[in-house]
Amino acid sequence: MGTVDEKEKTSAKSEMADFFGFLLKLAVFVFVLRSFIFAPFNIPSESMQPRLLIGDYLIVAKWPYGYSRHSLPYSLPLIPGRIFASTPQRGDVAVFKAPPDQKLDYIKRVIGIPGDIIEIRGGQVILNGKPVERRRIEDFVIPVTQNMIDATRAEGGISPCYRPEFEEDKEGARFCRYPQYRETLPGGKSYNVLDVVQDGPADNREPVLIPEGRLFLMGDNRDRSADSRFPAEPNGGIGLVPEENLVGKAMLTVFSTDGTSNWLLPWTWFTAARFNRIGEGF
Repeated sequence: MGTVDEKEKTSAKSEMADFFGFLLKLAVFVFVLRSFIFAPFNIPSESMQPRLLIGDYLIVAKWPYGYSRHSLPYSLPLIPGRIFASTPQRGDVAVFKAPPDQKLDYIKRVIGIPGDIIEIRGGQVILNGKPVERRRIEDFVIPVTQNMIDATRAEGGISPCYRPEFEEDKEGARFCRYPQYRETLPGGKSYNVLDVVQDGPADNREPVLIPEGRLFLMGDNRDRSADSRFPAEPNGGIGLVPEENLVGKAMLTVFSTDGTSNWLLPWTWFTAARFNRIGEGF
């Protein structure tokens, strides 16, 4: 018979093995969940305003467009090509690895799919020879938040409204006001876009035929989005995006913060939250 010490050592080893076994199972579960079902994504810029604000946190569904190596964490080269592939619909908001280096995750709206001809004329999208319906609606007005200020400073800008000046109300609260439009794609999908600068650098683009396996994507904030209107280059435009680069489809806003929280001060997690944005779908 073993001694009491031997039994205790055996029991301790068994508990340790069970613990590491649990951690391994948990890691496998998280890997499968993150790779094939859902993944988190946060918004670091204003390129998708008005639908998405800096500080929004989303759930991205991984299955709608199929899977490639970019579906996996760190783009692990475990999936050859693309499996269970499906082309996005026009109007989808998609997360993808941005060309040309496929290092950063971007989020944009799908405007053109393979076979489409896209032209930009005076800021209006011309899809297959027909102007996409676009009408002016009420201005988009949002308060200036700390994360807007931080993003502006990081980019070397002056005003968080990316205009010469922001506005103030009678109480001194600062806010941004942008001209807003409602676009409606063929098929009926509608969404709001911002267009502050008329005849800006991206407001006129020659027609381009989208080849098989490529997508034309644009940000809803037309003057603050490096997208398919520009050639693919690091930290710049993205050109026509390969469908293989797709990561997933934006599904739901699960949290939003104005940037004033401090991880060391738990109560600020609640005061900084924008609860009215939680639960918004696409």
